[in-house]
Amino acid sequence: MRNCMSWVLLILIVLLSACSSGTGGSKSLSVDDAIKAFEDDGLVVEDVRKMTKDDYGLAPMKAKEGKIFTVPFVCDDCNVRVMSFDKNDDLKQTKEYYDKLGKESAMFFSWTIEHDNILVQLNGDMDEEDYEKYKKSIEGI
Repeated sequence: MRNCMSWVLLILIVLLSACSSGTGGSKSLSVDDAIKAFEDDGLVVEDVRKMTKDDYGLAPMKAKEGKIFTVPFVCDDCNVRVMSFDKNDDLKQTKEYYDKLGKESAMFFSWTIEHDNILVQLNGDMDEEDYEKYKKSIEGI
């Protein structure tokens, strides 16, 4: 009887650890993975640097990592922000911030792309056709 209970306990531990490991089936991508995908697809990525608190502005600063790069074909100081998150709730909150800001004022509109644990925020002056290229690129990884 004791041997049987040991086996049942062992099976339960294995099942519980299998259920709790991982990120629910989604990949954990890095900011560099996203930027490399853009570059590999021939998209404009210039002057990549780590985001500072000033780059976040009033947005929630909950990203695990953030990098920013310029897209001069849109305008000289137009940027794309790429952020990775440990918590999906933090990603959702940050995306909601950018989306809501754009709905409240056209002047603050920006494109956002959510893929796995990555959030990309692109300058709203970018044409929709170019936005779709970045979206297709990141969704391919």
